[in-house]
Amino acid sequence: MSESEYKKLTDEEVKAQMGEVDGWTIKEGKLHKTIEFTTFNEAFGFMTRAAMEIEKINHHPEWSNVYNRVVINLVTHDVGGLSNYDFKLAKILNGLVPKN
Repeated sequence: MSESEYKKLTDEEVKAQMGEVDGWTIKEGKLHKTIEFTTFNEAFGFMTRAAMEIEKINHHPEWSNVYNRVVINLVTHDVGGLSNYDFKLAKILNGLVPKN
């Protein structure tokens, strides 16, 4: 991680980046999104594809899966808030959701 990406973003920086991550909100200081799929297999397939990309950037989400729903929260614990890495991962995850 470069130092410029690995720092806590200011409220202004967070607001500026929110427009770039469709469907995400801020919940309890974290980037938050719930994605609903048609089936469990689709949800699990998304998580499997996401895991490969997550490992590449070494930035791991807080997430859970119940049947066809995946709940994701992103935060950079090491900086005590949101960093560019959270927004980078949000964009990657958005790109992995199948377009219907």
